Amino acid sequence: MKNWYQNLILNYPYLKFLGSRYTLVLLFFIVWMLFLDNQSYLDQRILNKQIDELEDNKTYYKEEIAKDQQSIKNLKNPGQTERYAREKYYMKRDSEDIYIIDIEDDKIKDSLEEAKK
Repeated sequence: MKNWYQNLILNYPYLKFLGSRYTLVLLFFIVWMLFLDNQSYLDQRILNKQIDELEDNKTYYKEEIAKDQQSIKNLKNPGQTERYAREKYYMKRDSEDIYIIDIEDDKIKDSLEEAKK
């Protein structure tokens, strides 16, 4: 039994190093830690990607909160409140008429008609 192992080691000297108990235990430990453990390297990579994504979301929402706070400050002014209501909700005074012209839809319709021709 040892004869074939010794012949193998003579033909391939690097197997002597790989056949050592310590090397085998180290390889087993590395494989275990990389792939099989609950806190494996692959799981940690996935968790780090999720953390990066959440941090990006955090910065986005902080920017949005800052914009909204600025809008709220602007809306405390009565003139700004009226302007916002007119632009956003198309509100008007009793003596006014509002005409809404939607230019983008006209351009799209025109380009579609030209494409059909």
